[in-house]
Amino acid sequence: MRASLFSSGLVLPRSGPVPAWADAPTTLTPEAALTASPNEGLRVELMVAEDAQVAQGQPVLRLRAAPDVALVAPMAGRITRVDLLPGHRLSQLVVFQDEHNNRHAFDTKSLALPALLQSSGLWHRILSRPFGRMPRATETPAAIFVMGIDTTPDAPPPWAAIAGREEDFSRGMGALTDFAAKLFMCEPANQPCPADLPATVTRLSVAPIHPQGLAGWQIHRHFPATPAAPVWEVHAEDVADIGALLATGYLPATRLVSITGDALHAPSAVRCQPGADLRGLCQSLLRPGPHEVLSGSILNGRPAHWLGPHDRQATLLACPAAAKSPHWFATALERAARHAPIIPSAALDQSLGGALPAAALIRALATADTEGFTRLGGLSLLASDIALADYATGARPRLATQLRAMLHKIAAEEDAL
Repeated sequence: MRASLFSSGLVLPRSGPVPAWADAPTTLTPEAALTASPNEGLRVELMVAEDAQVAQGQPVLRLRAAPDVALVAPMAGRITRVDLLPGHRLSQLVVFQDEHNNRHAFDTKSLALPALLQSSGLWHRILSRPFGRMPRATETPAAIFVMGIDTTPDAPPPWAAIAGREEDFSRGMGALTDFAAKLFMCEPANQPCPADLPATVTRLSVAPIHPQGLAGWQIHRHFPATPAAPVWEVHAEDVADIGALLATGYLPATRLVSITGDALHAPSAVRCQPGADLRGLCQSLLRPGPHEVLSGSILNGRPAHWLGPHDRQATLLACPAAAKSPHWFATALERAARHAPIIPSAALDQSLGGALPAAALIRALATADTEGFTRLGGLSLLASDIALADYATGARPRLATQLRAMLHKIAAEEDAL
């Protein structure tokens, strides 16, 4: 096992007592939806008609540029709404639950593993770096990082998510060894992986402090991503789902999700379908009063109706009483004011995990210096990896927004080559 020498980070308070992960009930909301990740433009085609009855796991959408890559129904039910943006970009496909609990069976014997993952929707759960998008249909990773740790505040522990599914996880890890020459297992320093692993897996012992348990920082240190050598990130629960699919031919129907925030009576944990209706999921837990529902953590969550494709947290925040709207002239002055510069500090360095020079990174982002950003190793990072820096500095404009714009610019240049 290779131990991480980095332990820089910030200790953030929990929003309440730790939920009983092992006793998380299974809750399927009456509605669920397929959506794209933020800033992910998925051009799709319908494989079934609107108002059609579908089984859980049944392919319902496919990519226009790669017809073998499908998105599947999150539960059995009836397709009630399909919203596509200009260019056939996916906005949402909504499924309403019915009394038929049918499950779609996949042919695991005749399909090669890449084709099986693409047809089952599991391909969409993989994040490829740089750029943090779904892997291209023909992409071969230089390395794969399996995340058995997540230090995001209030995130469900990956080991709790795969409890009782250790055989599925081992089977999924074995399958992933066929994809890449290098396979890394990131695990908490005090909680090694509970399942058997292939001998070729490199195990990384990660300090349980944020942001150490984010894939971007581990990739940056141990196997930096480049456009010519992409690196994949896969959550441990998704690896167990790969193993279960190979064993049974069926796609597991739920994932472990934490529900936290100051608008709740108490934090909770549930097993729900991907794309669950967040308001339906959280309604019984809410305190009276106005609130905002976020898909994701308090650091990088966004207002949403549905649980995001890669999210395993829902955060509900109480909204303060509405203040009187300021005069339009005062608002204009505020928007026109020059924001104070970000001053490099120990807190900023800690929020970036001590992995790269904070001042140089901020300078590269502020000036859109793509060459300097690339030299620093920024291609291994995503906006979620520096959300803690935004929290620590209150940066405006947000560093995550600048990073997203930088990656979009570099991706456009690479795609044009």
